[in-house]
Amino acid sequence: MKSNPFAKIRSGSGKILSRSLDFIEIVGNKLPHPATIFGGLAVLVVLLSWLLHALGVSAVNPATQEVVTINNLVSGDGFRWIYTNILGNFLRFPPLGYVLVVMVGIGLAEGTGLFAVMIRALVLSAPSKYITGAVVLAGIVSGLAVEAGYVILIPLGAMIFHALGRHPMAGLAAAFCGVSGGFGANFFIGSIDPILSGISTSAAQLIDPEMVVNPAVNYYFMIASSFVVLFVGTWVTERIVEPRLGPYKGTAEKFAIEQLTPLEKKGLNYAALTAFVFIAFLAFTVVPENGLLRDPETGSVLHSPFFSGIIVGILLFFLLPALVYGIIVGTVKNDKDMMNHIIKSMMGMGSYIVLVFFAAQFVYFFNYSNLGLIIAINGASILTQINFTGPLLIATFVLIAAFINLFMGSASAKWAIIAPVFIPMLMLLDPAYHPGLTQAAFRIGDSLTNLITPMMSYFALIVTFAEKYDKRYGIGTIISTMLPYTIFLAIVWIAVLMVWIWLGIPMGPDGPIYLN
Repeated sequence: MKSNPFAKIRSGSGKILSRSLDFIEIVGNKLPHPATIFGGLAVLVVLLSWLLHALGVSAVNPATQEVVTINNLVSGDGFRWIYTNILGNFLRFPPLGYVLVVMVGIGLAEGTGLFAVMIRALVLSAPSKYITGAVVLAGIVSGLAVEAGYVILIPLGAMIFHALGRHPMAGLAAAFCGVSGGFGANFFIGSIDPILSGISTSAAQLIDPEMVVNPAVNYYFMIASSFVVLFVGTWVTERIVEPRLGPYKGTAEKFAIEQLTPLEKKGLNYAALTAFVFIAFLAFTVVPENGLLRDPETGSVLHSPFFSGIIVGILLFFLLPALVYGIIVGTVKNDKDMMNHIIKSMMGMGSYIVLVFFAAQFVYFFNYSNLGLIIAINGASILTQINFTGPLLIATFVLIAAFINLFMGSASAKWAIIAPVFIPMLMLLDPAYHPGLTQAAFRIGDSLTNLITPMMSYFALIVTFAEKYDKRYGIGTIISTMLPYTIFLAIVWIAVLMVWIWLGIPMGPDGPIYLN
């Protein structure tokens, strides 16, 4: 029998891929805790400020024509600044307050069971021929409460496919695509949006101290991205992943998927009605020319109390329907039940608060030292000199974010490191890009490789779900199954972003492509 040369090629490329993934896993596992990384980066900034100040490093701010020099944090003034600002750095770090406020509403929605029932209802109500799309769509929506997507929807997707006689791994992959791809796509503003916009605001204020990036700055592009993830996720599942997996030959027992009870349906209907009434109320405050939440002097909607206080709107959008649902189904019988649900969600925020403390020190040390501004000015100058601007630069940034994500799991931690360099840099180019575009490009890159990096915090859990259907399934199985999603999402999503920039469509409210 003749040997197949293509088999050798596939075998060789498979070994290269395997070794590359092994290297990524080894490097990622050796990284310290993100809070430790930020603490170390803060110390590094202190040392660099001393060294570069001694070397006389400076730059000319093209916006003001002022000479920017390094503020030495090792000096007497620097030491006094550090000592008197550590507390303030933590308290004024924008993502901290945003997240804790939003989590009051999201925590109640999770605790009462509203999110779980929403996901089940969306998946179970879809006709069988649309079930793949329904699972992906449910994953996108579950981005509102990340834990619900990973812990509930991904195993549910496998169970649904298995119950329908389809390969359970295809259902798991479709759900995983929706949940992780949904980081950069959703039909609603969730808890991650205020985190990212807060970090973007801090970075943008290196150039424009008055700039505020609102949490809805990517909203229009997020909606369009939801359709990208939905269609690509469905197509890859049905045309590539499922045919490759073939028929399921395992012995895992088929589980009966619980239908919604009449009480759950009633609660869901009243929760939807509550959300509709609340949206109508908000519309009443901004649509009329004399709306209560418009700017009282200019009548503007974009620069108005509505957007400056949108965190409160997001809080109430989750809180009120969740409260109504909990009262109807009995998960909220009194005020103690309500508070216990919220407190339980807040208990899981301890690690985030610790991370924010150290991240805030790094960000504000970086800002005070002027390191970020000088790097941004010089970086922008180099990019301008080599004429590397325009959409190709943005596409390259997407790939940079995707590569960094292979080694570092936390999205907010990555953005806190990347934003202070890239946002000011792109703001100083000609044309100058709005921080909302840079943030959207980061979200795409982060979403793409969330699907294949073992550094993603829920990756081990997904492997555990897969092992239920075949003990041989492991990290390699998940990565090889999800890699087609990463490839096709990258192609389509970046293409959509390029067209979006070419057409000049705003990324969201008060989120133009270019700075004025």
